[in-house]
Amino acid sequence: MHPGGNHVSARPRPTARRIELGHDLRELRQQAGVTLEDAVKGLRFSETKLQRVETGLQDLRSAGDLRKLLDRYGVDDDDQVDRLVELQRTAARQDWWTPYTAATMAPSMPRFLGVESAAQAIRAFHPTVVLGLLQTRRYAQALHLLAKPIEETTSDFIQKSVDLRMARKERLHDPDDPVKLWAILYEPAIRYVVGDESTMCEQYEEILRLARLDTVTVQVLPQANRGYLALADFTLLDLGDRLPATVQVDTAGAGMSITDKPRDVGTFVRSFESLSRSALPAEATPGFLQQLIRETSI
Repeated sequence: MHPGGNHVSARPRPTARRIELGHDLRELRQQAGVTLEDAVKGLRFSETKLQRVETGLQDLRSAGDLRKLLDRYGVDDDDQVDRLVELQRTAARQDWWTPYTAATMAPSMPRFLGVESAAQAIRAFHPTVVLGLLQTRRYAQALHLLAKPIEETTSDFIQKSVDLRMARKERLHDPDDPVKLWAILYEPAIRYVVGDESTMCEQYEEILRLARLDTVTVQVLPQANRGYLALADFTLLDLGDRLPATVQVDTAGAGMSITDKPRDVGTFVRSFESLSRSALPAEATPGFLQQLIRETSI
């Protein structure tokens, strides 16, 4: 899971246009039920390139290739085709962090979703709430409702956001392509009451259930820890040998950022390793959560 590999720095940096195009192409391919292998049959590029296009890591330079893909996916709406061709044409004009509008999402969310979907392994830390991939629907709903007056979100936005979060969890159970998850939860984050006692007990039970999966590891970082503590939540995404490791970070006021720059990824790898050494061993997680359930149920 260590980041890096030869010539990582030479790989092209994605742009907001690449991110948006890749996100749309992945959705269209999946809606059509077409595999990466079938999508590229007879075309001039490989599965690896199409995967890189879908995750926003490489540009699709040929409009002709794009039209062939769209035809293979059954896209015959002229306006939709024209929009995607225009998007492809302007893909290299913006820096990768350039904000863009996507319904119900932060500007960086489409690219994060693309990279997360391609990840083979995920390592994540959250200092304030239960990690999103471990949340129950009730917990996620209650969390959004707490923020609604501050962020001035709509009920429709909340519903779509919660649905999206639940959909992201499905890969933890995918029998064909499960993602490995290693989560570190800060004790105050899981003691922070979201919703009511019933919501919290259900959430603790969900973490217990997920932690039993062979592909999921959960550690708790005790509040009494006097060592290093990361102040922001972050997610490390390992995309295997063919693609660069990536890190996503949430910081107050700055929103979400995502990068595959080796220096940035390396910083957060060291952060995660330090947190893991200070955390309780994974074998202690069930007992810790069961104690929280008993305390909450009193």
